[in-house]
Amino acid sequence: MSYVHKYIPRTTSGLKGQDAAVIQLKGYLQDQKKNAAMLFGPVGCGKTASIYAIAEELNLDVFEVNASDSRSKKSIEEVIGAAARQQSLIGFGKKKVILIDEIDGMSGTKDRGGVPAIIKIMEQTPFPIVMTANDPFNKKFSKLRRKVQMIEYSALDYVAVFERLKEVATLEGIKFEESALRDLARRCGGDMRAALTDLEILGVTKEIKNLDALGDRERTEKIQEVLFRIFKTTDPLIAKQALDTVSEDMDQIILWLEENIPREYEGLDTCRAMDRLSRADVYRGRIRRWQHWRFIATIYPLLSAGIAVSKDEKNKKMIEYKQNGRILKIWMANMKYMKRKAIAEKIAEKTHTSSKRVLHDILPHIQFMIQKGNTALIKEFQLEPEEVVWLKK
Repeated sequence: MSYVHKYIPRTTSGLKGQDAAVIQLKGYLQDQKKNAAMLFGPVGCGKTASIYAIAEELNLDVFEVNASDSRSKKSIEEVIGAAARQQSLIGFGKKKVILIDEIDGMSGTKDRGGVPAIIKIMEQTPFPIVMTANDPFNKKFSKLRRKVQMIEYSALDYVAVFERLKEVATLEGIKFEESALRDLARRCGGDMRAALTDLEILGVTKEIKNLDALGDRERTEKIQEVLFRIFKTTDPLIAKQALDTVSEDMDQIILWLEENIPREYEGLDTCRAMDRLSRADVYRGRIRRWQHWRFIATIYPLLSAGIAVSKDEKNKKMIEYKQNGRILKIWMANMKYMKRKAIAEKIAEKTHTSSKRVLHDILPHIQFMIQKGNTALIKEFQLEPEEVVWLKK
């Protein structure tokens, strides 16, 4: 049995970094004020695991179906509809929760009728329904969002991942260096499943000192060594050689440099280094647009020697270089924008106008009035508590 399944949390105390979301989900399963709940957040952040852990504590049977397997209206009615009408087969009279995992998987055009079928089942079944999604704000889910309780899961902090890895390694009798486990936790990008899978690969020898056994999956230390050689030298030849052996693609190198130049350089040094980085990015964009890949080699001197000679003198402090979080920030920004768009769709339906018009002309005024205490609008547009909180910020 894989570590992912073997060490799925059995109780909420085993869940890491999602306290607020777990409280909301547990409250929904106990009170069930809405027809269903939708858990959304990045991959591997604990959405599915929390359902099983809470179900165990509340003595609920979980009936799980993957939305990617049951996509059409017919299959949803046959599989989910049947489960919604039947009592649990495990234990006489035991209550049940229906889990529809990865609902993003049914967002294609071939799945037309699938969402209305789920809504119909939600309105008829006495059992709580919980769905999971990475991106629930697809416009095809707009009607579904209005009828469910939205519960947001955040990306896991590397410390939470490290603590879980440490627990599992101890239980498996794996000897480890904490620095290696911390690096493993950082590189997984908040994905607990990926971290546990890597731990299982490394733990075959029952000892973890480094991440070499992960093969082609690039180690964080490698790129950090490259950054050290670029940042801590003023010799352009040494700096140019730093990128000769690294297997990170150029996009990742640029992200690492963008994140860590302000940590390493100060004042005009930072300006000059960021100027070289931005030029490299511009050239990369032109090469990609025109497909002139033979010129890609001209970018590496800017990223290495160009940044190395941007400083007047070396920073004598030892800096901890960190991975760029822009991709995660983009995802979070998209989630915030889609929340705004979901609210606009509700208002558009009531005001008989387009959501685009609401976003530009109407929403700011409604937001202002709600901030001033106008509760009538909340009722009129059927806004959820979390949507009201968002509007008041």
